[in-house]
Amino acid sequence: MAVMGATRRMCRWCPTRALRRGVYFLLLWCSLCYLVFRFSGQEEAGFTHGGTGRLLLQKIVETRAPPFATTESAPNVTTEFNPLEQEPSVDRSPSLSEQDMAEQIQAKIPNLPISYWQKYKGKAMSKNKTCAKFPSLYELSFNNMYWQTLKTSNGTFYLYGAYYDNRTLVAMKPVIRVLGMIDRLEPRVKTFCQLWFEGYKEPVFAKVWEYKYIWYKKWGNYKNGLFQPYLIGCQIPPGHRHLVPQSVSLVERPCDMATTNLRVIHNRPPNGQKEDFAVCVKGLDFLHDDLSVRLVEWLEMLHVLGANKVFLYELEVHPNISKVLQHYQALGRVEVTKLTLPGEQPNIPGLLHMYLKSKVTNKRQNELIPYNDCLYKNMYRYRYIALLDTDEIIMPKSSMSWKGLMEIVVPKALKTKKDPRASYNVRNVYFMDTMRHSHGWFREIPHYMHMLQHVYRSVNYTKPGQYVKCFHDPERVLTLHNHFPLACLGGSCSSYAVDTEDAHLQHYRADCVNTLKKSCSQEYKNHTVLDTTIWRFREPLVSRVTETLLKLGFFTTNSSSRLVDLPASGRQGQHCSKCKVQTRGTMVTYQADTTTTTT
Repeated sequence: MAVMGATRRMCRWCPTRALRRGVYFLLLWCSLCYLVFRFSGQEEAGFTHGGTGRLLLQKIVETRAPPFATTESAPNVTTEFNPLEQEPSVDRSPSLSEQDMAEQIQAKIPNLPISYWQKYKGKAMSKNKTCAKFPSLYELSFNNMYWQTLKTSNGTFYLYGAYYDNRTLVAMKPVIRVLGMIDRLEPRVKTFCQLWFEGYKEPVFAKVWEYKYIWYKKWGNYKNGLFQPYLIGCQIPPGHRHLVPQSVSLVERPCDMATTNLRVIHNRPPNGQKEDFAVCVKGLDFLHDDLSVRLVEWLEMLHVLGANKVFLYELEVHPNISKVLQHYQALGRVEVTKLTLPGEQPNIPGLLHMYLKSKVTNKRQNELIPYNDCLYKNMYRYRYIALLDTDEIIMPKSSMSWKGLMEIVVPKALKTKKDPRASYNVRNVYFMDTMRHSHGWFREIPHYMHMLQHVYRSVNYTKPGQYVKCFHDPERVLTLHNHFPLACLGGSCSSYAVDTEDAHLQHYRADCVNTLKKSCSQEYKNHTVLDTTIWRFREPLVSRVTETLLKLGFFTTNSSSRLVDLPASGRQGQHCSKCKVQTRGTMVTYQADTTTTTT
């Protein structure tokens, strides 16, 4: 009895059946939760650490609107991005062969004899084991990509190009001419050309017989230590004058191991017939100035006038200018050559511009390299070569083309002197930005046509011979300056001054050049006249420029539809809504309200 009583007292503290069930259910729920979280963590770990099962791959869900959809026209759509089904877009082009790579390098650096070097690479080419070994491209002394360096006992030579000159008037023809800069005045160090010919295993030696200075000492910078432009001459020795060298090395002693090797350029027209006109342009320095639209107008104007090709040199340009140049280069109407400054001169983008702007005389001396390189590359291919800036146009007034102009000018020149001229120069006249008509834009001409809109010029021309530009006869010119020949074959240079009734140089500037700043307002800005000679070419010029700008994407969709519909009207800016324009040759009459002005 006592035991039974004790048992009853203890059972009062025992859990009831319902409570025991609740405890069992709680334990079972916890176990299930544990198992779920455990397996879920393993799936994440499998994805993170590279598991291969597709069921273990988490899909990335991306919500976005389709292209060109608006919130009203199309709702957001959900797309699934599965990394297992994607492949990154990378360049999978096959590796270039050495031949393909050499062709690319040759296009970028024309003065390298890459084809000749490849053909004889690995073969013994020298005078003997210790004399005048043919230099490998890997042994050349390069400077700023496009220059090769020769250090002598008296000065350093920076060489840019080499050319075969067999023109009729060359006294010691044929000659190899080497263009470059030397940090010496009147270099006295004796140097030699190692001439390398096709099929020969050893070089032919020729002594340098001339250092032709491409500068006048009165222009400044006439001192040692500064880079001076020179044209170096080597006569091809007898026995080899029927051959054209493939390359040339300049050395101080004939047997020296060369650190320079330049491809000898000998560009002949493919059909043996010269074309009429080439235009050469110095190194472009427009890194931050987007002159692309004006460049299109300028190039199209040259083409309309009869320029067969424009050769430009590029220092640094805005991306839009590059786009324009690439377009015309693809058409075959432009050739662009990259350019740097030699030696320790800065080539850092931006700093180069600052340097050239502050060191004007150095700038002028550096410009002589592309000018003369362009001459010697094209002397056999064109009848006339003009050196122009991108803000200049030689405008015929008595004809509609350059060819027609020269058919008038050359007979006039021969009447005054029977000998042919080395060049034909045209007078400079300013068409300044501020010289715009009082009523603003011409409604019939798009605003982006800078030259067609700026038809007011100075009444006064700059003085004869001052700031002129020329058509040069490449058969007679030895060295060129921006404005006229510096030296000519067969004696002194003769230049015929073209009558302003036949042509002049239309120079589009914001202001006068620095040397004319004091007299600029009085002589040029304050005395203007309307000259619409260029309007003779308005229709083809507007059409070609607009088509090119559309093709290159310079217009937005809205603006391009307005600008193509010519004549243009209603542009921003001041204009005369009641003006009527009538043109007869270069005579223009304006009717605005009740006033009439005739020029």
